[in-house]
Amino acid sequence: MAKTLVFLFSLFFLSVISLATAAKSNGFANILSPAKLGLKKEKLSHLHFYFHDILSGRNPTAVRVASAAATNKSETFFGAIVMADDPLTATPDRNSTLVGKAQGIYASASQDELGFLMVLNFAFMEGKYNGSSLSLLGRNTVLSTVREMPIVGGSGLFRFARGYAQAKTHKVNFKTGDAVVEYNVYVFHY
Repeated sequence: MAKTLVFLFSLFFLSVISLATAAKSNGFANILSPAKLGLKKEKLSHLHFYFHDILSGRNPTAVRVASAAATNKSETFFGAIVMADDPLTATPDRNSTLVGKAQGIYASASQDELGFLMVLNFAFMEGKYNGSSLSLLGRNTVLSTVREMPIVGGSGLFRFARGYAQAKTHKVNFKTGDAVVEYNVYVFHY
């Protein structure tokens, strides 16, 4: 019973604050109820897929678009910027079901270790998430066993998304730079 009273009081208190705040609208911003946007209960989803970063061959999916004069002398490729349109598949096999694309930029941002700044959209094209996307922005120390990067937003069914992605290298060819990376993504969304 005490928990019910606390819950009801909390709802009442939030309603009063919302009404008071809404009354003080400054003209360009208002506080809205999630229900006004048709948002229902928030849920937690887990997505699992494989990222194929292909730098070699006739049809690379990632290409260097900029670098500094010292980039090729750096052990970490510091200053290299790569544009990617990498396939995301259901299994490590490149020919398995294409679930989406990782589109964006990654750049070597560390002089001491192989550490990338990742700015990617995971654009999904399969199943119920077809047409929806997640945005990742974070640090990827690619030689670490498991890397964690934040999910900072999304679109479509992932509107208001927040969460994190764990990346684990499945396979890498150090000669060509081609890599297959397993991703486990956990996101809260409506």
